[in-house]
This record gives sequence, structure tokens and C-alpha cells, in this order.
Amino acid sequence: MTEHRRGLLLAGSAYLMWGLVPIYFKAVASVPAHEILAHRIVWSIPIAILLIVALRQPWQLREIVSKPRLFGTLILSALLVSTNWFIYTWAVTHERVLDTSLGYFINPLLTIALGVLVLRERLSGVQKLALLLAAFGVGWLIYARGTLPWIALGLALSFGLYGLIRKRTAVNAINGFLIETAVLMPVALIYLSWLHAGGQGQFVHAGWWLSLLLVFGGVVTAVPLSLFAAGVQRIPLTTLGFLQYLSPSLVFLLAVFVYHEPFDHDRLVSFACIWTGLALLTGHNLWQRR
Repeated sequence: MTEHRRGLLLAGSAYLMWGLVPIYFKAVASVPAHEILAHRIVWSIPIAILLIVALRQPWQLREIVSKPRLFGTLILSALLVSTNWFIYTWAVTHERVLDTSLGYFINPLLTIALGVLVLRERLSGVQKLALLLAAFGVGWLIYARGTLPWIALGLALSFGLYGLIRKRTAVNAINGFLIETAVLMPVALIYLSWLHAGGQGQFVHAGWWLSLLLVFGGVVTAVPLSLFAAGVQRIPLTTLGFLQYLSPSLVFLLAVFVYHEPFDHDRLVSFACIWTGLALLTGHNLWQRR
């Protein structure tokens, strides 16, 4: 298997898992979003260690820590991805799944824009039109609602920048993820200890099933993100942009047909513009391959 195909398989698996992850967050919706985030960070670390051992990945921790610039880059990526986690968790647990879908529909187009602006990847006329359609879709929603779609934009921007940083970071995917979560762990542990000292923590006190689900948050977090980080290093950002709408498509179907969130006229116009842009990108990509 070529590196390009391996990258497509890894990144595609990550997006498939992310497309179904609202089911998990709905199951733990009784827990505050910031507590869920803290548990995701803490329980991701043993999962990451198990992945390194099981997949026989090299340990790069000493190498990373000994390079201040590399370590600083991973601290920045940790802040970006934790911001993304919190926005997503809050949105799903507050009946805003459709907004997260919009954010991740915008994300592929933003990723393509970052690939052009930062990595100097070439952009065709069709891709430019697709980006303009996406911008119009977001602009329409701002005009119609009178407010910024902060959930969608926050998710797209934080994860787009995270993907860009990880693509330019020469670190094994799982090792990089382990450092990111280890950087965040002290704050997460202090916060969870403070919650439990005040009798507000849900872990253990809310029953064994909910506690087990919170622990499972480590799997939900570590596995797809490690797959994504491994995939993004093997394929161009423009190719990654085409692959990324698998996840928001699944999330959209869950939001409308399972969780019955309202899909009004303003959202229809916004989504239609972005969907048209994505359709143009897909058709253009297929035509180029032929």
C-alpha cells in the first residue's frame, strides 16, 4: 500500500468515527461539558500509551522535550485541539448538533484555503468558486441571524489550524498526541480534584455506567485523533479537504433525523451554498484524476 493510500485510509477512518461521536456525547450529556473535557484529557493518556505499545511505535518523548521549538509547537496544537473539543462537547450536549455539522462542512474549505495561503498549494478556478460559495453561505447566516455562527466558525478555525500545525510537525502521530494530552493533564487533574472535593464531580458518584462512559471518552478522543494525525502527514491538505465532509454528513443526518433539530430556511440557504461548493470540489477532483 502506498503512503498516499495509507493516508486516505487513516484519515477516512478518523472522519467516520467523528461522524458517529455525537451518539457518545448525547449519552454523557448529563455531565457538564468542562468536566467531560477534563476526563477526555486524562483518560486519553493511557489509551495513547497502549496504542504506542500495541502498534510498536517508537518512543519520541525525550526527543520532543529536548527540542524547545518542537515542544512549543505541540503546546500550541494542544491548546487548539482542546478548544475544539470543548466547543464540540458543549454544542452536542446543548442540542446544537446541527451547528457542529455546519462547522465541519466549512472546515474542508478552510483547510484548502490554509493549504493555499500557508503551504502555497495551487488553487484552481473551481476551487476558488467553491470557497466563495462557502463564504457566501456563512455570510448569509450572519445576515439572517444577526449574530456570528460562533460554534461553526470556532470548530472550523480551531481544527483547521490544528491540522495545519500537525502537518508541519515532524513527530510520530501518537507520540505527538501523547505530549499534547500530557501538557493539558495537570490542569485537567487539578480541576477534577477541585470538583470532587466540593462534591460536584459526576465520576463514581453518578453510577458505574456513566463513570465507565467517561473513561471511554479516552478511546473516543485518542483513537480518531491519532488516525487523523497519522493520515494528515501522508496526503496534501487539498486532498484532505475533499475527505473531510464524510464526518459532517453523518453528523447532519444524526442532527436532523435522529435528534430532530430544526432545519429552517436560513440554515438551508447556508448549507446549500456550502454543499454546492463541496460538490464542485468533488467533481473537479474526479475530473482531474480521470
